[in-house]
Amino acid sequence: MGKLNYMTEEGLQKLRNDLDKLVRVERPSISQQIAEARDKGDLSENAEYDAAKEAQGLLEMRIAKLQDVLMHARLIDESKLDNDTVQILSKVEICNCSTGAKLTYTIVSESEANLKEGKIAISTPIAKGLLGKKVGDKVEIKVPSGIIPFEIIEISR
Repeated sequence: MGKLNYMTEEGLQKLRNDLDKLVRVERPSISQQIAEARDKGDLSENAEYDAAKEAQGLLEMRIAKLQDVLMHARLIDESKLDNDTVQILSKVEICNCSTGAKLTYTIVSESEANLKEGKIAISTPIAKGLLGKKVGDKVEIKVPSGIIPFEIIEISR
């Protein structure tokens, strides 16, 4: 059984669209490739057939994983979230107390994380270290390179 995955409406819709594309577009395409390769005769020495069957196996694994994530997805009720403490969907501005560098992250579910957009997964060390904290709190977060002291500057949505 998969674990519960809290998501935004936007993230949930993106996963549904991805799954729909895999099932309605990519699955028939691979089936067609397998059929064409099979029509070419001897399967024991048919690299195209082997490649298509392998691609089909990988596709089915991706479909099963997406179905599992969606089955365990729970929509976040954004109206119940506040800006007093850091929570999922909080946009948090933090200051690295050692370097003075300011960073802004939005804390999201694993499937919605995208570092280029400043969205970090709730399971990351930084997000875990910030959850439940308030503006002005100082936290020390253990990251692969060591321990970094941060101060929470602002919490928003």
